[in-house]
This record gives sequence, structure tokens and C-alpha cells, in this order.
Amino acid sequence: MPRSKRARIVHESKTTKKSHKEQTRRLYANIRECVEKYDHLFVFGVDNMRNTYLKDVRAEFADSRLFFGKTKVMAVALGHNPETEAANNLHRLVPYLTGAVGLLFTSRDPESVTDYFESFRPLDFARAGTVSTRAFAIPNGVVYSRAGEIPASEDEPVSHTIEPELRKLGVPTRLIKGKVMLELTDGQEAYPVCKEGETLDSRQTTLLKMFGIATSEFHVALKAAWTRETGEVKILEKTDAGMEVDQ
Repeated sequence: MPRSKRARIVHESKTTKKSHKEQTRRLYANIRECVEKYDHLFVFGVDNMRNTYLKDVRAEFADSRLFFGKTKVMAVALGHNPETEAANNLHRLVPYLTGAVGLLFTSRDPESVTDYFESFRPLDFARAGTVSTRAFAIPNGVVYSRAGEIPASEDEPVSHTIEPELRKLGVPTRLIKGKVMLELTDGQEAYPVCKEGETLDSRQTTLLKMFGIATSEFHVALKAAWTRETGEVKILEKTDAGMEVDQ
């Protein structure tokens, strides 16, 4: 029996996957182009990486260009020494291209850029492996949705549906007349979830998120800046002595 034409798969479009070399060349070329186009270049580092907040930064600097790629490629594009650098003094930025860092090309006033990043510090839920910035404990008795973070009169008890999950996470709870109750022994007044300065595990971060405790801060730290017109490089990393400037 002949094969039905209806069974054929027709591809509406064909796409070719970009090769690693092509992406590298494109990143290199784009950085070199931006060196000539924008007045200032900032090297920035990201604490507690979140793509959501990086999208906010990109939206804010829609008139600029932001690169968050491989540091080795970015370093080659800027230039490792005066002989290979894309513009005067750019090689001085290369030592700061380590870790989770990126490049921001902009023609905005440098002071407005530093002010924005200094104030842009949204809180988020901590991830496993991060250090807790505060202590948190669940008070004994009825378990509320914010676990004592706000007055009980302004809060509401957690749903009975999450009680099994709390027990699975090690919290000694049980249902009494439809309410989730925390019952501690040995005269304890609260169940400790974490302590300040403690490295958090996945169980602790899950509990913190369940009770709406955001302890992790997303912060873009400006490390160094370069001005195309003068070739001036400013080191913006804060030290105990304050701001360091390298002319």
C-alpha cells in the first residue's frame, strides 16, 4: 500500500545552530564596535546572580549595551596590553574581568550610572550554599504564613495543605481542628530554621521561601570605569580606605 502524503513531515523553516567560534567572533566584534560608539565603559560584578534582575538592568539601560559573556573573550576584545588594546588604557580593565562579571557600554553621565547601581538592591530568596544574613525561627503554637514576622492580627494561619510538607522538612507540626500547630518539647518557644552567618542548605532555603523570608540581596558592583575621550581609568571597587582611583 502506498505511503500517504499526509504522513509527511514538512519543516516550515530550517535553522542552523550557531557555532561556538561564531559566537566568540560576534562577541569580540560587538565589543570592539562599542568601544568606538560609547563614551564610557564599566566593568561590573554580580552578587547572587538572577536573570530576572539582569533583565531589569538591561531594560533600564536600553540606550546602552551590556555584555555578560566569557571573560577570556571580553579580555581579548579589550586588549591585554597597549599593543593589542582596542583603545587607550583599556588593558587596565582586564585584571577586573574575573568571576561573574560583565561590561556596560554607555554614553550616560557616569555619576548617574553609579547612583543607579548603588540604589538597585532588590531582595530575593536565598539559594542553597549562600550565607544567611539573619536568624529565623517559627514560633510555637499556630503556624502563621509569616511565622511571627508581622503581628498575628495582621497575619493568617497557613493552609492545612502544606502541613505534610512542613513535616517532611523536619518541622514538628500536626493538624489540630484544621489548624497547623507547631508543638515543641523541652520548653522551646520557637523552631530554629537558621542562624545568622550560617551556610544554608536546600531544606532551610525552602522553609525561608515558604514563609516569605527574603534574605538574599542582588547587587551589581561596579569594579572599574573607562572614559573614551581621555582614556582615564577609575577603579571603583570599595576598599577600607574608600574609592581607589588609577589615572
